[in-house]
Amino acid sequence: MSNQKMVTRSQAILKIASVRKLLLSDRPTESIAVDEIGGRILAESIVSKVDLPSQNHATMDGYAINSSDEYPLELIDSVFPEDSPGSISPGQAVRISTGAALPEGADAVLKREDANVDGKNLIGEDIPSWTYVYAKGSNVSIGEKLFEKGTCLAPRDAILLLDIGHKNVKVYSPFSVGILATGTEIYEGKHEDLDSAMLGGLVTSWGGRPTYEGSVPDQYEIVEKRIEELSKKYDVVITTGGTSVGKRDYVVKAISNLGTIQFQGVLVRPGKPITMASIGSSVIFAVPGKPIGAHTVSMLFLRPFFVGLEEFPTIDMELSRDVKVSREGFEYIVPVVFEKGGELAMPLGHIDSPLQIFDGVFNSSVLSSSTRAVRADGFFIMVNDVEKGSIVKVVPYTAIR
Repeated sequence: MSNQKMVTRSQAILKIASVRKLLLSDRPTESIAVDEIGGRILAESIVSKVDLPSQNHATMDGYAINSSDEYPLELIDSVFPEDSPGSISPGQAVRISTGAALPEGADAVLKREDANVDGKNLIGEDIPSWTYVYAKGSNVSIGEKLFEKGTCLAPRDAILLLDIGHKNVKVYSPFSVGILATGTEIYEGKHEDLDSAMLGGLVTSWGGRPTYEGSVPDQYEIVEKRIEELSKKYDVVITTGGTSVGKRDYVVKAISNLGTIQFQGVLVRPGKPITMASIGSSVIFAVPGKPIGAHTVSMLFLRPFFVGLEEFPTIDMELSRDVKVSREGFEYIVPVVFEKGGELAMPLGHIDSPLQIFDGVFNSSVLSSSTRAVRADGFFIMVNDVEKGSIVKVVPYTAIR
């Protein structure tokens, strides 16, 4: 597989986004309750029909006043969250609890501890308007678009959806996904299938509906027939193994004969043989069989297919060892473990790390097979040599699905 045939990561992701958009444009939809939205894809944009909050609210226990009035003020009432607030006239104030609506005429809340009360007389500090006030419409305004069509929803989105009055939302039907392992060693039970359980878990976390379809031996006719069968049964087919250039790597040949290759190979390591194709109405992802490489390219390329083009969240960390690239022209996905309470990033695989694979030059080939690499805390992406002490942008695994 020459570099000329491979695409860059950004080119691959743009192709994935294009295919995803086309599939969603013709996809069935359903209405679901907001307690079921985790990982589901919105089939409509959502625009607020209300102001939030609908009234001015106190964010502190104290006294609702008009900030332009002069002390002393006359205390006339108390307002709690369940009350209708009424109104105050110039020179008046009311006791108010956190969460209660401000009476008409009030524009600020004087904290209880900053106030002096003598009978019905209130004296306190001068404060500007909107002090300790959650202003009407400051959270959400009528006509504001809050969610774009095609957004992958998270459970936390239920908070805002319910607040604007949406107890149900329209989403696309989840993608059905068939997972097929290839390799005679797996088919005959001589090697454990280390990829399928991981892939099924990722697909579930991304809102898909995975089914494990077993394994096939390295025999071309069987590989092709099984992929063809699964492409008619599932929206997405994920195969593992058989993507490289060995004599018995038949997956790419099979999907090329059955359909259209969208891209074959990406300039990333580990996992460069990742291939995407279309067979009929089904999308095929041919994932390399080395388990860590399989996980890496799944996070980089399958994830945006299921959840959309979400940027990876990163934190700046200091690299604790030099790391050199073995060959220019690739993006290298370097796993790290955190040291000194998260201040330093140790390249996992370096001989000074818990997993001793390389000294200076990053060895993606061996790392792809090293199952202990799942204990990494995160990863960063490099294209050139990076020196000890450099600040790298680390993607923590705890921050991504």
